[in-house]
Amino acid sequence: MEHGSIAIFLEVVLLLGGGIVAATLFKRIGLGTVLGYLAAGIVMGPILRLIGEGEQILSIGELGVVFLLFIIGLELKLDRLWALRRQIFGTGLAQVMISGALLAAAADLVIGLDFGASLVVGYGLALSSTAFGIQLLDEAGETNTRHGQAAFSVLLFQDLAVVPLLALLPFLAPGGGEAEFDPVQILFSLGAVAALVVVGRYLLNPLFRIMASAGAREVMLGAALFVVLGSAMLMQLAGFSMAMGAFIAGIFLADSSYRHELEANIEPFRGLLLGLFFIGVGLSIDLSVLQNFGWIILTAAPLLMLAKAGLIYGICRAFGDSHSLSIRVATLLAQAGEFGFVLFSTAASEKIFPAETASILVAIVSLSMVLTPLSTWLGRKLDKPGQEEEMEETFDGAGSEVLLVGFSRFGQIVAQVLLSSGIDVTILDSSVERIRTAERFGFRIYFGSGVRKDVLEAAGIRKAGLVAVCTNKRETTDRVVDMIRSEFPNVRLYVRSYDRSHALSLRARGVDYEIRETVESALSFGGETIRALGVEDDLASRIVEDVRSRDTARLKLQEAEGIYAGSDMMTTRVVTPEPLVKPRPGLHAVEKMPDGGDGDSIIDDGAPKRRRRGRLFAGRRRRPDRVASR
Repeated sequence: MEHGSIAIFLEVVLLLGGGIVAATLFKRIGLGTVLGYLAAGIVMGPILRLIGEGEQILSIGELGVVFLLFIIGLELKLDRLWALRRQIFGTGLAQVMISGALLAAAADLVIGLDFGASLVVGYGLALSSTAFGIQLLDEAGETNTRHGQAAFSVLLFQDLAVVPLLALLPFLAPGGGEAEFDPVQILFSLGAVAALVVVGRYLLNPLFRIMASAGAREVMLGAALFVVLGSAMLMQLAGFSMAMGAFIAGIFLADSSYRHELEANIEPFRGLLLGLFFIGVGLSIDLSVLQNFGWIILTAAPLLMLAKAGLIYGICRAFGDSHSLSIRVATLLAQAGEFGFVLFSTAASEKIFPAETASILVAIVSLSMVLTPLSTWLGRKLDKPGQEEEMEETFDGAGSEVLLVGFSRFGQIVAQVLLSSGIDVTILDSSVERIRTAERFGFRIYFGSGVRKDVLEAAGIRKAGLVAVCTNKRETTDRVVDMIRSEFPNVRLYVRSYDRSHALSLRARGVDYEIRETVESALSFGGETIRALGVEDDLASRIVEDVRSRDTARLKLQEAEGIYAGSDMMTTRVVTPEPLVKPRPGLHAVEKMPDGGDGDSIIDDGAPKRRRRGRLFAGRRRRPDRVASR
């Protein structure tokens, strides 16, 4: 093997090994894999100089962003994308235009760049990182949350904005006034988009159907890669970003019956290449630039993130979004993005500003990416329940037979039962967003915290015969219960508990009734499961009731003797339907008759019967006290 090949393989091994170690370590200590990949790139590149081709690795790693956008497109059907139009062309457009203009003005005033250079700097820094934003949302499981969808909408418009920004660079270059739009290129771009739409709408599904009929997994894998890379390359030739092409292809395959197969095939490449992209960012950091202009970069990156976060927060609020959503989106998208690398390097080649300026800007972008996990963590800390949007506490008309504290999913069902029975309920909740949502369905909910004595009194607790505490956090529930037991000891307390230990602690507090939030739904689910497996309704009901009674008995024993009491109740055997055995003496059997019976053999001893694949099986009945309790 030649020396060059050995060097290439060594770099691959270093990249894989460094990424694995750093990502695992950073994930274990709670900093996330993104920061781990960045750290691995910085150590292997600028510090130890084990790998030097940071820009080449970064360009390969950008395919991870392409695959990521394709998978996102698979999850977004056209009707769902249409539902996000206000955030895409409202919040997204406003963010790019306002942030870009203000950052351009700051570049002109602070640095003294000319008009064209200031525009490039301002709008280049206004774009956030799609790779970082989506990856962090995905890691936290927040992609489909409201703030996740809002952040994605802004990122999607930013990707669209890259096209006109790149197209403007020749006109901003020295002597750019002589540049002209190329009508051929414009027609080609429009034709490429139309071709991708037609192929995605009418040809992809039939083609995948033909390839799937071949039964070769590698064919489907190759087809998935071909679709992603082919659409990305077509969009790049048309002047758009590769990620945008993959995203469009994904959208048109979202309704395909092969969507899950495509996602499963692409996902490993997406994860590997996206990790390579973040390592490439770390490798591309120029320590000499940091050394010469370190104070500028170390000052500019945090100031940029603060300015962008403030602007994004204000824009989200202006479009009617809640404080919680606005703060999460603002801290997630405060960094500059990977498209800044492209804009600034292209601007330097067009002589819009010196190459040294481009290096400083790239370093600022890279440092802002490094700080992104920290800003996202800070956003979660700032978004605390105690710091939610405030409403005026008005209790006109409050005071009913039942005071219900907490109107989350559990509380909503409880309220439905009470209202359906004709019982008046005063509902108290501290979530502004939940209150406004409930009001659209005709519920009257009072804003206030159940841990405050004055709020409880204003809500009519002295008139209530019963208080139902349905809050969804254990610590909040405990504080409400302690407050009521201390200040209003004669009120009957019915409380939603979190788990068994919480139930025992609530009983120790003297509540009148508690129920674990999942116990009845789990019993119902288990009952339906054994019915589906062939256990007769009557026996299934008795099994569920036996489990319920054993659980109640064990809870009482634990209340008296401690959490570990009653463990022997967990080890009894369950009723298990068994295959037919030879009829025992004393049992009446009806066996297959020679005159052409139906082929089923039934033991008529009253045992539970289940049908499996056209046959009837009877299990010996066990005594109910042999049923297990979990």
